[in-house]
Parts: sequence; C-alpha cells; structure tokens
Amino acid sequence: MKNNNKNARRRFLYQIGATTLASAATPFASFAQEKAEERILRYDKIFSANDKVRIGVIGYGVQGHFDLSTALKVPGVELAGICDLYSGRVERAKEEFGKDLYTTRNYKDLLDRDDIDAVLICTTDVWHAQITLDALAKGKHVYLEKPMVHKIEEGYAVMKAAKASGKVCQIGSQRVSSVGYAKAKELLASGEIGNLNMVNAMWDRQSSIGAWEYTIPNDASAETTDWETFIEVTDKMAFDAKKFFWWRAFKELGTGVAGDLYIHLLSGTHFMTNSIGPESIYSTGQFSYWKDGRNMPDVMSGVMQYPDSDEHPAFQLNVRVNFISGTGGKEVIELIGSKGVIQVNGNDITVKKNIMPEAPGFGGYDSVFTFPERMQEQMTKEYNAKWTKEQTQRKAIGDVIYKAPEGYSDHLDHFTNFFDAIRSGKEVVEDAEFGFRAAAPALSCNDSYFSKKIIQWDPKTMKLV
Repeated sequence: MKNNNKNARRRFLYQIGATTLASAATPFASFAQEKAEERILRYDKIFSANDKVRIGVIGYGVQGHFDLSTALKVPGVELAGICDLYSGRVERAKEEFGKDLYTTRNYKDLLDRDDIDAVLICTTDVWHAQITLDALAKGKHVYLEKPMVHKIEEGYAVMKAAKASGKVCQIGSQRVSSVGYAKAKELLASGEIGNLNMVNAMWDRQSSIGAWEYTIPNDASAETTDWETFIEVTDKMAFDAKKFFWWRAFKELGTGVAGDLYIHLLSGTHFMTNSIGPESIYSTGQFSYWKDGRNMPDVMSGVMQYPDSDEHPAFQLNVRVNFISGTGGKEVIELIGSKGVIQVNGNDITVKKNIMPEAPGFGGYDSVFTFPERMQEQMTKEYNAKWTKEQTQRKAIGDVIYKAPEGYSDHLDHFTNFFDAIRSGKEVVEDAEFGFRAAAPALSCNDSYFSKKIIQWDPKTMKLV
C-alpha cells in the first residue's frame, strides 16, 4: 500500500511539473536575443602642454610607481623629487631617475622646494589628511590617492583647505575619468534602461598580491623604514614589517577592502548616477582565507540605500569584495533598471534590454491550473480574446557593447584632467568634495562592520546622523 501511494505521488508530481513547464512557455518565455552589436567608443586624446608642471611624489610604493609613470606620460610634466620613508625605495628612485634626483625621507623637505608645483600623495591612508593639509598650505597642487581620508572627521578640514587654497586638488579614483563610464552615464540619463532601481558592484580578487601580501624586503627594520616617523599620526606601536608594507590590512593604518576597492565602486556609481550619496549603510564581513594577522576582513559586503532625488530615483547599492573568489577575480558594476541593465566591466560597457510584455502574466507558474477546469477554459478564452500573442511576449532586443579603444587608459585620462586643471584653472572631475562623498560611505562600511549597526548618513549635509 505504501509503495502504491509513493508511486501515485511521484506520478502526480511528475504531471504537475510537466504541465507547469509546458504551459510556462507562454508567460515566461525566454526570447531569442538578436546578435550583439559592438561599437568602439569615440575618443580623441588631446594633450596640452602650454606650461611645464614639475611634480614631487610622496610615497613611492606600488601605487606611487604607477602614478608617477602615468603622470610622466602627460606632455610638459617633469619629475622634481621623490620622498619615501623606506630607504630602499629612495635608493631605487635614484637607480631609475639618476643620482642627481632630489630624494628625501621627510616629506616636509620636499614641500619646501620652490621648484615643485604639485605633489602626488601615494602614502598609507592614515597619512593622507595631514600631508594634504601641509601641501596645500605650502601652495602645492595635490593629486591625492583614494580614499581621501582615513577617518570621516578628517574630511571636513581637507575640503575646507582645498577650497580656500585656490589650488587644484584631485582625488585618485581614476574610473571617473573613463570614457566607458561617461558612456554609461549618458545611456542611463537617456532612459536606455528605464528607471534605475538597483546597482550591483563587485571587485573580487584571487591572489596573494591582490590580498595585499606584498613582498617584504629582507632589510626591513625600524631604522630602514623610519618607523618612528611612520607612527607619528597613530597610536604608538612596536615595529612590525607587515604593518609597514601590508598596511591596508590593518585598521589603525589603512581602510581595508572598503577604502581600497569599495571606494572605486562608490565613486564610479556616483559619477554615473549623479548621486551625492546614500542615506543608510550596512556592511558585514568575514575572514575566509587570508588569516595572516590582519584585522580587516578579506570578504566583505555592503548594502546602501540611496534616496529619491532630482538626479535619480531611489535605488539600492550592493557592494562586494571577495579576496578568495573562485572566479579568479572580476570588476563589474551593474546598473539595473526597469527595462534593462548597463554592465560596466572595466572601461567596456554592455547594454542588455529586457522589456516586460504588455500583457499581464497568465498560466504557467501561476494559480490558474489550481482552479476548476471549466473556469480555466473560460478565463483562458477571455485572456486570448483580450491580448495578442505579440503582446504576451517580450521583445527581442540584441545587446549593444561599447568597447574602449585599444590601449586606452583611464588612469592617463585622470592625470591629464589634473594637469589641464593646473594649467587652465578649470575644475577637475574629482575634487575634494566628490572624493569625500565617496570616502565617507566607504569608511562607514568599516564602522558598520565593527559596530554591527546600520550607519545613518545625510548626503546633503555630509554628516553622520
């Protein structure tokens, strides 16, 4: 008897499944995509070099090297000096640029030089605010790596000083200068995907270098790193080579995945949507793999709610960083609207459209099959009389892919924007206020993670609530 009941139940479930799948073909039909169309983004690279700009670099680590090499590709830009606390990097600078290059381990000596017009600040996060304030006070233009500040409260003084100085201050989230992001911004504003309601943003990695486990030199010591100077703006702590060279992993010196990578996702989202920021922020994280003494998680997710505004409808931003992602790593921002999705992958853009059928859903995974048979027949007849087959189906729309030109660099565009602003007096694409509007929510994610609370933020006044 039990076996018969089991067999009967299996037959019933099989019939229901088969019926549901078969009848689902109408209301939930997947439509055939037309062939994707690929377009190359138009881009005219224009450099102006009317005036020579001499630069100094403060912090000559990985990012300092990348920033300097890119800055020197802009015509009319010359290197005048390099500062780093680690003696090995000072030595390396002379190997690269000659023994006559001015080098120092004290950034204030570099700021005192009259032959330096602008500085690239590429230091540990905890030093960003102090060095920026000192540089502006000395009359230097400032290119400041992201995040703009280590703590939210530091941002107000930096914004005030930048505005009062009359000097150019650009924050280094280079994606906001991307031709791809500019195209995504244009497409979103034109209503290409309907009304925005959600943004999914991720920047995953799967490597020890990506997880900040940089190679530590074999001569690392309190003397070679000038450790006492390094901790001048922090609580006192004993020398630790990891904290000097892997500083991003430690909250007392860096800002973790939020300050390193959330910040790119936030600044890019703000640029494309014209947003001034979220009103509520929640983040959670865990230590999944890189248990190397760090106190900042290697897997982290955040949810931010953006209010309705004149610039955009209300939307939710989901951010994620996974340092041990089996995908091998990827950087993607998805702008999701009522009619489609704009996928931002590096500097390349893909527009996918999904237009809901004009007719309401009926049948398939629906309640109709649970009604008496006579009623099903009557309602089906009425539905078919009211709606045509075309009205019950989604429209077939092919993807459109916008690709950046071969060899394109948003990093170079960002520096070109910086030096053009110095020469012409025009505004930069990412000033201190823009940088702070991205930094504050990112840093609030860390506050939320450690406090296990939702952080309330007022994007208009740029204050914690």
